[in-house]
Amino acid sequence: MNTVYLRVNSEEPDEFRLKKAARFIRDGELVVFPTETVYGLGANALDESAISKIYHAKGRPQDNPLIVHVSSREMVADLVSQNLSEYSALMDTVWPGPVTLIFRKRKRIPDSVTAGLDTVAIRFPSHPVASKLIELSCVPVAAPSANLSGKPSPTREEHVVEDMDGRVSCIILSGSTVFGLESTIIDLSRERPVLLRPGPIDPDQLKGVLPDLQIPGFASGREQYLGDPLSPGLKYRHYSPDIPLILVEGELGLVVSKVGIIAGRKSSLVLCSEELRDYYPVQVKKVVLGSRSNLLEVASNLFKELRDKENMSFSQIIAEPFPETGVGLAIMNRLRKAAWKIERV
Repeated sequence: MNTVYLRVNSEEPDEFRLKKAARFIRDGELVVFPTETVYGLGANALDESAISKIYHAKGRPQDNPLIVHVSSREMVADLVSQNLSEYSALMDTVWPGPVTLIFRKRKRIPDSVTAGLDTVAIRFPSHPVASKLIELSCVPVAAPSANLSGKPSPTREEHVVEDMDGRVSCIILSGSTVFGLESTIIDLSRERPVLLRPGPIDPDQLKGVLPDLQIPGFASGREQYLGDPLSPGLKYRHYSPDIPLILVEGELGLVVSKVGIIAGRKSSLVLCSEELRDYYPVQVKKVVLGSRSNLLEVASNLFKELRDKENMSFSQIIAEPFPETGVGLAIMNRLRKAAWKIERV
């Protein structure tokens, strides 16, 4: 397949170019596009044939539900069977933005989108290119991350070119994504709302408009859920680099010592914070994700470094832990899911 490339300015998107991409969506083809979280692999969410192409292009298990992206609240109402007025304050707060909400679905959504579930995950992205593309497509767009299944999600142009060239009809190139982590996911289909996946938004902030939000423990990296997984990222190991990643958790003094011991056994790269970089052995390669006081910076760099080809020349990656506050909860969730092994000291 010959992939069409379209370069589109992320702040002032060229509508003429996006109309070309929108035609691909309406014609049942796949389009890679940027969002504020990661790049997405999009198809018409109401077209079963198009949805099957997503699973084929990614090599994604078909029991892993997709997120449906919309460009208006009116579009949401056509997809869900719940009374949305109950959650208007929440939607006013988090949409457009990096938050996915799960509702009970209408029958018009194909079972292939939801992995046979009676619920659907919906997001209203704030990225100007994503929003305009969906609007011009005139259909909701199902879009998981635009990477081969299991690999770290794509946050840079080179990531989607590497994984999706020749697999999709069109790739929109629009620079690096902002947050670098996938969206926060909240299940609103049950009696009480539940945080299913931490993301860029601090869960404690969400409690201001959703005071009864349940926030389960994410320490294991494999959260417990009732029945079938309602959203992406709950069932399979995700975000794994091409070489083993070892996550060391515990008191930071012990972590530094343990990392030094593990790093001495093989050719190692350490993913670390600015504050701790000088405490690791001099001979070990260090990659600084950011400051422990600026976890948004750490989050935006994480997947970039887990995909960096130079980093993959080492025998293993060793990662230090980060504070589990705010977006730090999402950072640790992704590191635990990506880890081949977790060492607790």
